[in-house]
Order: sequence, then structure tokens, then C-alpha cells
Amino acid sequence: MRILQVVLQSLINGILLGGLYAIIGLGMSLIFGIMGLTNLAHGDLMVVASYLVMTLAVQFTGNIFLAIVIALAFMMLLGFVVQNFLINRVVDKGSEPPLLITFGLSIILQNALLKIFGANQQTIPTSFSAANIITTPWFSISALYMINFIVAVIVVIAIHLLMNKTYFGRSIRATSGDVLASELMGINTKRIYAYTMCLAMVTAAIAGLLVGMTFNFYPSAGTQYLIIAFGVVVIGGMGSLVGTLVGGIILGLSQMIGSLLFGAAYQLIFGYVVLLVILTVKPQGLLAKATRKN
Repeated sequence: MRILQVVLQSLINGILLGGLYAIIGLGMSLIFGIMGLTNLAHGDLMVVASYLVMTLAVQFTGNIFLAIVIALAFMMLLGFVVQNFLINRVVDKGSEPPLLITFGLSIILQNALLKIFGANQQTIPTSFSAANIITTPWFSISALYMINFIVAVIVVIAIHLLMNKTYFGRSIRATSGDVLASELMGINTKRIYAYTMCLAMVTAAIAGLLVGMTFNFYPSAGTQYLIIAFGVVVIGGMGSLVGTLVGGIILGLSQMIGSLLFGAAYQLIFGYVVLLVILTVKPQGLLAKATRKN
């Protein structure tokens, strides 16, 4: 009886944790799917959003919702500036220069956060961080983990509808499919790249908010979230939004199962063993999009 309870609780926790992992990897998947760019600063941009929401909510506005709105606007602006004035200048010069820009941005952001906030761990205070939304003799469901999962599903559905039901989304998909043909049809592809980065920064800001409420964060925490994002998008398939959600759930479940079978110390290792197995069976990921054309 006790074993069944532990197994059931681990499976529920893994699925809900997978929702958080999905939102962590969503921005990276979006950028790679449209531009073919691996954004090495993705995790650090998430952490910037975490610090921004925490600072605004605690020291300035006193209102978490106003802090979120300001953080979303700031991250969109930051994404537009980085893409339009840095990455777009070298995007036609091969894959290495944009990659180096994101790597340099990662180093700058980590050191800037360390200088401003110090090395101490921080968290975004919430009134329901320790509350359960459901409690039964068999299992319990954390309110915060449930919120993370629901938000992840909503964001994935919203972006999917944006991509498939709007002119803006069709422009992004056209640019992703064939850059030259899109330009011949009058689409400003570099401007589309900038808008796509804005959209990715919205998802990064949401991920930073959820991560900041769920776990402690610090200036160099972006690296571990970058690794999680890599795992999620590689399992689901680079550029697939639905695959990102599936990949997050698979990674979350595999880590919880690994913790259950071998102990917490092997949680991450078991998760990435599952990643290697999936890549061996299906190297392109479970739900990969068609190969991007240039």
C-alpha cells in the first residue's frame, strides 16, 4: 500500500514538474524552430526575469501582478534590442557568430546579476508556495506545481494558435520554412526574427516567474536551466511546440522515477539517461518539425 502511494505521488509530481520544464524550454524551441539559433543565454534571461519580478514586487510596486506586467514588457524590449541590434547584424554570416553573441550575452548577464544582487540565493515570495490544492490519503497536489502545469499548457496552446491562426504567425512560419521565398513575398525576415525573439522573451519571463516562485535562484542559475531546456527541446524535437510540452513531461517523469528507484542524488542522471535512449531511437526528437530550409 505504501509503495503504491509513493509511486503514484512520484508520477503526479513528475507530470506537474514536466509542465515547468516545458515552459523553461519553450522559448529556446521557438527560437531554434524559426531561426535555427541555439540561444545560449536563454537560461540567464530567465533568471533576469526572476530577479526583475522579485525586485519590483518586493521593493517598488508591492504588487506581484503589476511587477509581472512590467517584467513582461521589459523582457520583450530586451529581446527586441538584442535581436535587432546584435544578432540580426550577423545572422547571415553563418551559425557561429550568432552563437557567440548569445554566449557573450550569457557571461555579461551572469556577472551583472552577481554585481548587482550578490551571490546569495533568492526566491519570489508567494502565499501558496507550501499549500496543496488537493490532499487525499493516496496523493497530494501542490498548488504551485499545478499552477506551473496549467500555465505551461495555456502558453503552448496560445502560441500554437498564434502561429496557425494569425497573419503574424503565418509570416513567422513562412520565414522559418524558406527565408528567400519569404523575402520575395515582401516579408521583412529580420524584423520577423526580432518579433519572434520578443515572443520568446515573453515565454522566458513567464518561466522566470514560475521558477522563481518554485525554486531558489542565483546569478549563475541560468546554466542549469539552459541544460534543462536543451533536454526538453531535444526530447520533444527542436522547433515543435507540442513536442516541448511532451519533452518536459517525459524529462520530469524520468527524473522522479530515477529519484524513486535510485535516490535523489541520481535524479538528474536518470533523466538524461532517458534522453540518450530517446535520441538513440529517434535522433531528431519525438515530434520534430521538418528540416528548416534556407
